[in-house]
Amino acid sequence: MLKKKYFILPVLMSLFLVGCDSLDPEEIRKRQHFPGKDFVADVQQGEALFVANCSRCHGPAGLGTGQGPPLVNKIYREAHHADITFHWAVKNGVKQHHWGFGDMPPIKNVSPEDVGHIIAYIRQQQRNAGIQ
Repeated sequence: MLKKKYFILPVLMSLFLVGCDSLDPEEIRKRQHFPGKDFVADVQQGEALFVANCSRCHGPAGLGTGQGPPLVNKIYREAHHADITFHWAVKNGVKQHHWGFGDMPPIKNVSPEDVGHIIAYIRQQQRNAGIQ
């Protein structure tokens, strides 16, 4: 009986402490580098942001360059690279894994909303190329 008490007490304390440290949904979105819940992506704005922030390596239409891979490629379709991966790539950078271009550094001064617009543009380019 004494052993049971020593097991249950830490479990209950852990649950209590986890509940005390809960973040609100907006704080979680912010930490994950997601736009706010009312965000609506704009493809045209995404194209301009893509050209300004991404095209040097990924090409002006997302078709790649000698410095970075094509994002208009089946590897980057939503079923393989969900939108969250683009947010994390901008925020944290990416270790080389599909291509031989080297690691991608984090991209500073690109907001979660900017990334949301850029994703909308990339997904449209993928659909236009028949990538689903």
